[in-house]
Amino acid sequence: MPALACCVDAAVSPPPPPPYAFAGWDSTLPAPPPTNTAVPSPAWSPAHSSLLYRVDGWGAPYFTVNCNGNVSVRPYGVNTLPHQEIDLLKVVKKASDPKDSAGLGLQLPCCYEAHYQGVYPVKCNQDRFVVEDIVKFGSDFRFGLEAGSKPELLLAMSCLCKGSPEALLVCNGFKDVEYISLALVARKLHLNTVIVLEQEEELDFVINVSRKLGVRPVIGVRAKLRTKHSGHFGSTSGEKGKFGLTTTQILRVVKKLQQYEMLDCLQLLHFHIGSQIPSTALLADGVSEAAQIYCELVRLGACMRVIDIGGGLGIDYDGSKSQDSDISVAYSLQEYASAVVEAVRLVCDRKGVKHPVICSESGRAIVSHHSILVFEAVSTSSHDSPQVSALGLQYFVELLTDEALADYRNLSAAAINGDYDIVFALCRAAETALYRAV
Repeated sequence: MPALACCVDAAVSPPPPPPYAFAGWDSTLPAPPPTNTAVPSPAWSPAHSSLLYRVDGWGAPYFTVNCNGNVSVRPYGVNTLPHQEIDLLKVVKKASDPKDSAGLGLQLPCCYEAHYQGVYPVKCNQDRFVVEDIVKFGSDFRFGLEAGSKPELLLAMSCLCKGSPEALLVCNGFKDVEYISLALVARKLHLNTVIVLEQEEELDFVINVSRKLGVRPVIGVRAKLRTKHSGHFGSTSGEKGKFGLTTTQILRVVKKLQQYEMLDCLQLLHFHIGSQIPSTALLADGVSEAAQIYCELVRLGACMRVIDIGGGLGIDYDGSKSQDSDISVAYSLQEYASAVVEAVRLVCDRKGVKHPVICSESGRAIVSHHSILVFEAVSTSSHDSPQVSALGLQYFVELLTDEALADYRNLSAAAINGDYDIVFALCRAAETALYRAV
């Protein structure tokens, strides 16, 4: 399923267990057999699992590993009788298994009282087969589409007719009367359409056209947050971003909807920190700020239901897992999901607000790996640098002036230490000096 289709589930999914063999292996545990022999490994036991994960160290006397190898809760500590132990795996299976399998059919995590349903931004790849497959395979997850123009909206309407009836059709982008009319027609066709206001004046169009067509709209607002990231992909975020409404403008929207007795139509809050969010710390700041606005809208009487965190789920293009790179990120999908869910839950619980449905528009993460381009290399070229012997290099260094020799030593030290910014600066300075000399 697309990248965030199990966002809420991923927020509590346990990390993969450590490998059977790792550095510093505890000598009390059975060591794995050498890979180049056929010697069978010693039998693994629940006691070994307890020792490996040090359950008795952090969990005693209330947590233990039972005879089945599962984590169990001892509600009365050392006084807990064997039949009073609670097997956590059985609890989770009972809660999450479908009702036709004697389960409760609950969606994890159980600490979050709503669900996740994402939308795919059609602009990321408008190929009909890509969009249709996302709708088809995302149907069980209520996965929808996001459109930012009239052609994209027509494509989304066509595809979502075969999708889940609960899937969202989020309408972003510049909106004129034709765009809004088309979005309201989609709602008349029983598509779960939400018109997201990105400019304050769009509200007047929505009110007037909805009255003419006799359609009660579902409206969202895009908030212009203070949180932003300064990287290459963060230019559309922050208070000076091009898109979205300030808190003052959102309050004016609420007031106008009250005047027209349409405040119940306001149901979604949308924001976008920027593409390729580099860290979960920045993500949590933005989501927390937006959750505060969401809770305030609830307090003002809006029938809020969805918080749309926009795009931003990044791709580690260079494999560095670094938050300092424009083409990498310092988190996993699970860490991203956990940061979002936890930030929304904490704010809503503090404000006493019902948990909203979490929506995201993670187009890059969904389709970045869906295809590859293979082409033939028809020619190659090479440049052979002249080789300098150690004696020749020594002769060259002896001819340098004191200033040039100092620069050479600084350049060598920077290159050895990996300080490439300094290397670049020194090379530029040398290039400038050479240009002036010529």
